Amino acid sequence: MLGVILHAPKDLRIEPIEVVKPGPDQVRIRINAGGICGSDLHYYHHGGTGQIRLRQPMALGHEIAGTIEEVGGGVSHLVPGMRVVVNPSGPCHRCEYCLQGAHNQCLDMQFMGSAMRMPHAQGGFRQNITVSAAQAIPIADSMTMAEAAVAEPLAVCLHAVKQAGSLMGKRVLVTGAGPIGSLAVLVARYSGAKEIVATDIGDFALQTAAALGASKTINTARDPDALEPYKKGKGTFDVLFEASGNQAALNSALPAIRAGGIIVQLGLGGDISIPINMIVTKELQLRGTFRFDEEFQLAVDLMGRKLIDVKPLITNTLPFEEADAAFQLASDKTRAMKVQLSF
Repeated sequence: MLGVILHAPKDLRIEPIEVVKPGPDQVRIRINAGGICGSDLHYYHHGGTGQIRLRQPMALGHEIAGTIEEVGGGVSHLVPGMRVVVNPSGPCHRCEYCLQGAHNQCLDMQFMGSAMRMPHAQGGFRQNITVSAAQAIPIADSMTMAEAAVAEPLAVCLHAVKQAGSLMGKRVLVTGAGPIGSLAVLVARYSGAKEIVATDIGDFALQTAAALGASKTINTARDPDALEPYKKGKGTFDVLFEASGNQAALNSALPAIRAGGIIVQLGLGGDISIPINMIVTKELQLRGTFRFDEEFQLAVDLMGRKLIDVKPLITNTLPFEEADAAFQLASDKTRAMKVQLSF
C-alpha cells in the first residue's frame, strides 16, 4: 500500500508501506478520507509541534475514516464491509489517569501521527491501517466518509464545551475562527448559547464560522476596536473559547469577559503573558482543554443523527497522491478551512 510520509519539513513523499495483518482484537481498515489538522501542518512546515521534533519518517494524519477489510481473532462486533471512523487515541488503560477515567491524560498514550514517542506513532494517511478494534467506531449509513473524518476535531470541541459547563442561554465569544474555532461555534450553538461572536483576522474563516452558527463575526484586523462595546461595565460574555493560541487575541478579549466568566483555552502556542491582575480582580476562571475521551463517540452519534452538520467546514478534497499540494492549500487560510485527502 501507499502512505503519505513526512521525512523533514516540506519533504512529504508518497511511499510504499507494508500492509499489516490484524492480530487478535485488531481490524484492518481501507482508508477512504483523511482530514489535515493544524498539528499536521506544524509537522509539515516545521518538522514538529511545540517541543516535539520529527526524528524518523512518519505517516501523518489522525482524522480518518474508511471501510473494514479484515478482522482479527476475537472481533465479533465488526465485520468486513462495515464503514467506520478511527479514534486516533490509544490510551494504555493501566496508568493512574486511565484508571480514573481521564484517558486523554494517559501517561503512556499512543496517539496516531505523533512524534512524541520513539519509534513514532505512525499516522493514518495510508491506504490501509491496522488498529485496535476498540478504535474503529461504526458510522451511520447516512454519514459520508468526509463527515466521519471530522469526528476527531468535533470531539475536541465537545470536550472543550464540557470544560466550560452549561452554555444554555449564555453569551459566548470565540477568538480564532479556524477549523477548531468554527467547530467550537457549532458546538456552542448546539449547546444552547443565545449569542455567539467569532473573531479572526481573515474573512474566509469568518464566513465559515457564520455558516456554522455564529451570531456575529468580527475581522479584528480590519476593525480592531469592534469588541469595545462588549467591554462596558465588567464585560459582556459569559464564556470565551480562545482558539487562536495568540497572546494578542486572548488579552484583547479578556476585558469583554464578565466578572466570574470562564476562559477555555483551545489554541496551542508558545508561552504567553496574561494580565494576571484582571484574572484575579474579575475572578475569571482559566481552564485548559486537551483532546477528548468519550466525546469521540458522542461526535459520531451527533453527526449520525443529523443533530450537528459539519459539512460547511469541509472546503477542499484532493487525492492523497497530491498531498503536498493539499498541505499547501490547507496552509492558505484565505482559500481553505478543512482540507481532506481522498484515498
